[in-house]
Order: sequence, then C-alpha cells, then structure tokens
Amino acid sequence: MEHVAKPAEPVKEAKEHLPPSDTHFLLRDAVTETVTIGTLPPLRFLNETVFERTASEREDGEKILSRTAEQRSDLISGLYEGGLKVWECTYDLLERLEEAGETFRGKAVLDLGCGAGLLGILALQRGATQIHFQDYNSTVIEQLTVPNVTLNCQEDDEVDSEEDKEGSGGGKVQEEDGCKEKIKDGSPPPKIRAADLSQHHPLARCRFFSGDWSTFLAFLKKEDPLPKYDIIFTSETIYNPAYYPALHEALHQLLAPGGLVYLATKSHYFGVGGGLHLFETFVEQRGIFSVDHLWDGDEGLQRHVVVLRFRKSKGL
Repeated sequence: MEHVAKPAEPVKEAKEHLPPSDTHFLLRDAVTETVTIGTLPPLRFLNETVFERTASEREDGEKILSRTAEQRSDLISGLYEGGLKVWECTYDLLERLEEAGETFRGKAVLDLGCGAGLLGILALQRGATQIHFQDYNSTVIEQLTVPNVTLNCQEDDEVDSEEDKEGSGGGKVQEEDGCKEKIKDGSPPPKIRAADLSQHHPLARCRFFSGDWSTFLAFLKKEDPLPKYDIIFTSETIYNPAYYPALHEALHQLLAPGGLVYLATKSHYFGVGGGLHLFETFVEQRGIFSVDHLWDGDEGLQRHVVVLRFRKSKGL
C-alpha cells in the first residue's frame, strides 16, 4: 500500500446522497466479483480495476480517479482515503462475523468508512432495520457503494444462479483456508428493474453519506433524535493518527447504549504511522471505551479484529 500523506487534518463537508429512483444505469457494463465466506450470503461488488480503465468516463467531481492513477497511490490524505479498494481486513471481519453467527435482525447499523460497503451489505441481507453507509469521498459513495448495494438488492438473482450452475460467464472459484471466493471476470450482472423505493425495498432501509467524520457527525446532529447505532463497522480506518479524535468522537456520539464497534485493522500502517497499538493507547486515554481482541492474525503484517464497547460505570 503506497501512501502520500499530509500532516494536516482535512475537513470535507458532509452531505447525504440519495439513490436515483431508476438505478439500472448504475450497473451498465459492470464487471462484478462475488465473495462467499462460509455460510454468509454471497456478496457482490464492482471490480476495482474497471475504475482505473474507465476513469475518464465517470462522473468524478473530486478528481480522485485521475489523481490516484497519476500518483499511483492507494491513498492521498485529504483528497482520497482509499475507498475504491476492498482491503484485506474487511475479509477478516466478515470471517469473524460468520463465526459469530450474527444476524443483525432488528438492529441499526453504521458502516463507517464503508468503501465498497460489503459489511453494511451483509447487515442489510441479514435483517438489519436500517443501514447507513459513510465514506470520505462522494465519488466512492456514488460510483461504488450505491451501485454495490443496488447489485445486492436485485430481485432477479435466479438468472445469475442458473448461469453459475451452467458454468457460464468465465467465472472461477478460489479456495483459501476453507473459504471460497468466487470471482466473475467480465460477467455482467443480470438485468435489473428500476428500484422500487417503497418501504418494502431493501434500499429504503439504507442511507448514504460522504464527508469527513467531524462534519458527518455534525450533519447527523441536525436530526432529532440523533441516530444511534447498535453496531458500527469500521475497517482499515486507523492508519492516520491525525484522524483519531474525529473518529473517536463519532463512535462516542453515535454508538447506542450496549452497542458494539467492530474494528478491523493492521498492526501498523507504514507511511502514515497509525496502527492498533497507537489507537488502543488513544482510546485508553479517553476512558470511554473498552477494547477486546476478537481475533489476532499471526502471519505476515499482523491483522486484528477488535470490539469496542462503552465502559461500565464503577457504580454498576
């Protein structure tokens, strides 16, 4: 992972993105991949390399597609925060959720720093009542997150299933550590109908936001009551210590009593200096959350999944 870091903490104004009433064009000429882990439902998402090849054809007011291609960087602090790539720790967290058997039924979920949105999509598929997606970049939300949620909301999955059984589409299956990952190279998604955004459609349970964490929190504070989430996912978001105060405050204000924050991360992020030990120290100093290790990987650059929850008052 190559970084171009800046010391200054960026401020990008938050805004909400409403899915278009007719969503079929979002997936036009799409190339998709599908990941399947254990008993989890298949999660589909747009292929990352397509963005590089079609950057000039996409709406990109932030100019992140051209800038990342020019600088050959996965992250440019204050401009692009890595949301177009599905990072390794997201898969780690998906595996832990599969092991735990979490169904999310009846829960409010926030996918913070969502990128492709796979964690929030899983919650959507498994019965969460509301799922909010947030990413720093509006281009990521509009060009990747919303299309991915739409892709996984399709009602015409039977067409795709039949194609899979017949072995069409040039797909292949990779199996690592007992987990099957299905990659569909160049196989277009099945034809989809315009989204019916009635109260019964899965998209009606979703909201989408962009902006940095401080302005995102301020944006939500305009609502009465302030949204609270039973579960907050955040994966590969603690790479830059300059962002810790805003991230911690967002978690503090938005986590519901008794709620859980699932954080997936690497031990250390070279080039920007953040990592789990530094973040744990920061959290300990604030005294708001306890941190429990759910999983610690011991191969290569170590990766971790931890759970944050509110500390209990001494009187309880």
